[in-house]
Amino acid sequence: MTITPPAKGVPTRYAAFSGMWVGRLEGTDEAKVAVQTISPNGKVTVTFAWGMLGDNNPGEAAGAGKIVGTTLKLGRLPNGADVSFMMLPDGTLAGTVALAGQTYTGVFIRR
Repeated sequence: MTITPPAKGVPTRYAAFSGMWVGRLEGTDEAKVAVQTISPNGKVTVTFAWGMLGDNNPGEAAGAGKIVGTTLKLGRLPNGADVSFMMLPDGTLAGTVALAGQTYTGVFIRR
């Protein structure tokens, strides 16, 4: 998986999202998000991988999203999940996954 460093024209607040992030959602299996590209307007491409979430099997999905303010929101994933990540003051991401009527949260750190 390739992560392209943000170009010079990408605002610092967006560039902060670049890279591989790892965390756990509600103590479940490890989850990862790779923010692979970021454009100057905040549009991103990502790969998101998750472990068991309730009755949903582990998986991985490529997707796209947009950073608005301090939040990166992905487009709906093929399994129906809505995923967002908010940049916290300490440089970690607060991840939220809404899937099949359940919401899972967790903190992600850059690897």
